[in-house]
Amino acid sequence: MGEAKRRKKTGDTAPKGQPRSQKPLIIGLGAGVVALVIAIVYVITAPPEPTSDDLPTASENAKPFPSQLDQYGVSVGDPDAPVVVREFADYQCPACQQFSSAAKQLKNTYVDKGQVRFVYFDFPLPQHDNAVPAAMAARCAGDQDNYWAMHDRLFANQIEWSGSDQPAEIFERYAREMGLESRRFERCMDTQLHLEDVEQSRQIAVQLQIARTPTVLVDNIRLSRPGWGQLSAVVERELAEEQSAN
Repeated sequence: MGEAKRRKKTGDTAPKGQPRSQKPLIIGLGAGVVALVIAIVYVITAPPEPTSDDLPTASENAKPFPSQLDQYGVSVGDPDAPVVVREFADYQCPACQQFSSAAKQLKNTYVDKGQVRFVYFDFPLPQHDNAVPAAMAARCAGDQDNYWAMHDRLFANQIEWSGSDQPAEIFERYAREMGLESRRFERCMDTQLHLEDVEQSRQIAVQLQIARTPTVLVDNIRLSRPGWGQLSAVVERELAEEQSAN
């Protein structure tokens, strides 16, 4: 029988000079800290109300986004969707990797229902050596109708390839695992078939004076805190305004 159980059974007190166990107090404090952390995370990530004054709006006299430029990005969704979300990002950018879960949720929640069209623009930063090869890998996968599958995989496994000296070998492995035609994918990468496409997309970002990644626009409204909370709230507001106007 353990010492604590023995004392409980016999009614003995703890030996003099020996403090009683502090475990219940510690456990209680630990549970309180966990609850506080959960509450803080909820407040930070919970979508604000679509009518919130804290949500970003289009700058004064802002012109509509020049939709003809979308041809230089990669689009998914109904071409006639009432709202368009555009992201300028770098596959090697850690902040872009964090936003990728919000972009995926956007596709599941709004794009698949025809409410939003999503356009991804490549904006590889000069300090990221593997950003251009990653962008080409996504586009090479796109030649086999797997752009978004590779897009998601690149972000999900960013830590694996971002510091590699041979990122193309990793991308080729991804392609094989995805069931793509290996020789076609490898030839696309070896010949840098989509290098010009990536560069044109980057030039659009420069032309629009995009300075950071990810930069996310809902129509012509630039998000100040790219993430699911703000993104979904602004999308809801734009959808509501579009519906009331019709």
